[in-house]
Amino acid sequence: MPHSDLFCDNWTFREGFEEAWTRQPQPGETVALPHNAVDLPFDYFDEADYQRMFTYQATIPWEDAFDGQEVWLRFDGAMANTRVYLNGTLLGQHADGYTPFRIRLSGHLVKGENLVTVVVDGSENPDIPPFGGQIDYLTYAGIYREVWVERGDAITILNTKIETPDPVAERKSVRVRTFLDNPQALPVAGNCRLTLRDSAGAIIGEASGPLGADGAELRIEGIEGASLWSLDSPVLYTATVTITGEGFSDSRTTQFGFREARFTTEGFKLNGEVIKLVGLNRHQSFPYVGYAAGREAQQRDAEMVKDDLGCNIVRTSHYPQSTWFLEHCDRIGLLVLEEIPGWQHIGGEAWKDEAVRNVRRMIERDWNHPSIIMWGVRINESVDEDPFYARTNALAHELDTTRQTGGIRKHMHSSLLEDVYTFNDFVLGEFERPNTNEVRRGLRERDEVTGLSHGVPYLITEYNGHMFPTKVIDNELRQMEHVTRHLEVLDAAHADPAIAGCIGWCMFDYNTHADFGSGDRVCHHGVMSMFREPKFAAHAYTSQLDPARKLVMEPVTHWARGERNIGGVFPLMILTNCDRVRMVLPNGQHVDILPDRARFPHLPHPPAILRIDQIDENILGRWGMSWPDVEFQGFLGDECVATRRFSAKPVLSTLQAAPDADSFGCDCQEMRVILRALDQVGNVTPFVDLPVNISVTGAATLLGPDQVSLKGGHTGFWLRSTGKPGPVEVMLKTPRLAPVSLTLETTETGERA
Repeated sequence: MPHSDLFCDNWTFREGFEEAWTRQPQPGETVALPHNAVDLPFDYFDEADYQRMFTYQATIPWEDAFDGQEVWLRFDGAMANTRVYLNGTLLGQHADGYTPFRIRLSGHLVKGENLVTVVVDGSENPDIPPFGGQIDYLTYAGIYREVWVERGDAITILNTKIETPDPVAERKSVRVRTFLDNPQALPVAGNCRLTLRDSAGAIIGEASGPLGADGAELRIEGIEGASLWSLDSPVLYTATVTITGEGFSDSRTTQFGFREARFTTEGFKLNGEVIKLVGLNRHQSFPYVGYAAGREAQQRDAEMVKDDLGCNIVRTSHYPQSTWFLEHCDRIGLLVLEEIPGWQHIGGEAWKDEAVRNVRRMIERDWNHPSIIMWGVRINESVDEDPFYARTNALAHELDTTRQTGGIRKHMHSSLLEDVYTFNDFVLGEFERPNTNEVRRGLRERDEVTGLSHGVPYLITEYNGHMFPTKVIDNELRQMEHVTRHLEVLDAAHADPAIAGCIGWCMFDYNTHADFGSGDRVCHHGVMSMFREPKFAAHAYTSQLDPARKLVMEPVTHWARGERNIGGVFPLMILTNCDRVRMVLPNGQHVDILPDRARFPHLPHPPAILRIDQIDENILGRWGMSWPDVEFQGFLGDECVATRRFSAKPVLSTLQAAPDADSFGCDCQEMRVILRALDQVGNVTPFVDLPVNISVTGAATLLGPDQVSLKGGHTGFWLRSTGKPGPVEVMLKTPRLAPVSLTLETTETGERA
């Protein structure tokens, strides 16, 4: 690809915009990108605060290397309607907040300083998806992804498209289409060369051919010994395309994988193997800083979905998300359903035309990611509009013949124009409606939903969520019901081979408009808090993992005698992938608790449940008797492999500071630190609400306020590195507990390309 320099430092930022500002530098705050125009409080804010114009300015000094070259400014993402000026001249604009765009600077650069002015309009423009109705998430204004200065010859590579037509065959083939960028419409005469390499750099295939005006297509056949990309072994290869001709040369290297992903009437198949999809929806937002989080924060979110939550698929609700996130899904073996921006509302003809363009931008940006297995080409939960969705589907199939399409709907008997009937099933809440005698069930049957007389590929794309919002501070009974609802859906999905899988709503709590959530501008729909700390329901997913991969034993209790209605801890649910759990009391009495396969017969690992009628009440005592300490022991066969202790009389003892890692990149990357208030045996004290004061010195700055409050026994914050390697010192102070100091390190990282 063209030579690319990161252009993220020393931007000047100010609110508002006037045309005269584009002709001279304006005073303002010096910021680095990614940048959030308005950092919002955690809750109870006015979301209109960012729905206005903001101005960013930076200078590009003339370089001799620009002479005779094509020069571009590439934005990976800016929200939402963006105009770009150079030295007072409007060069271009972009009306999509979720996909990259390039502004050609060639012919407009002058020797000396060149003033770039970027105007970001954060208002909810009804002509731009997802706006026009009310959306249940926030679209934070700002240049929230990276910006690059690119330069190259008059003819360069614009994009490459890599297809593997027969991925599961013993002898594989690769087809690579190369698209040219030729803004001067020069005659094209030259050669294109393709080189395929494995992860060790060894060449596994080469081909070459002539360039045409529209690029080239090369194919390599008979590749032997290539490994498949899979969940457990996400093997990646690289394709390097090099073009040469009179007066130009360019090269681009792209990763890809060999894999076959198909939704069928019998479920989802990866490389011919049926896999039950289990996942969660993810927004790309973070507390305080909105969308403005860089590479390492995005990568950590992907790792949480797969490793911390045990899922095998994530849905990028409700828009294309960071390429850093998607690239990491490729590396770690996490499947992705990606969709165009929108939420229920369909606008006018101009709006629809923009939505169709969104399909093109999304697919052309991301068509080489092996992790992506479906394109979502319907506005989330919108009504049927067949002419519109015929266009989005036709374009998706034209651009990519290798992936199926889906359309996220909440209406039964909806028109099926896509390849897969994707449905948000909230039946597990309808039994609570008045005048309804419906029996509680986890999911509807496929044919009941589709209304079709024949089977079709079918995927559940949302459930729970707004049907049972659960806060981190909610009482134990509500938390257990939250867990149970997720388990019931998972069990129903595993029971029916016609259901490819289920993607729950949602990964973590998120900020939203006043029309939604709990009035505090937070949707408490996640199985994690906004800081990505697990609620009990998160362990409903993690506990389904093979114990060889990760042992899980999480009792759904705080072990407090009077926390529940009436009192006690029954029924006592333990989320585990152990064969059995033993509850041991100080007097030596113990009870073995077995997985409840009667209630959850289809789960790989049902929860162990102990009911009050299964135990002598004197073992734990009645009201008025003492409440004991307890230890839970998890067994695989006859071996005790996990233990959890609870104190009958917990005392606030420690403030734990847990960073995601000891070091992070010095190039303006983020590091999460979770704070937990622990008792004397190491359990979270869930109802502590103390403030915590945070001070940071060294090679990073604090994102968000310097005083936060513990909620549900925890809170968190992110640090951002300042551009140079070095130590980061964090000091934490809270009443009743000893101060905690934390030392981290920011380190050099390679060039981001």
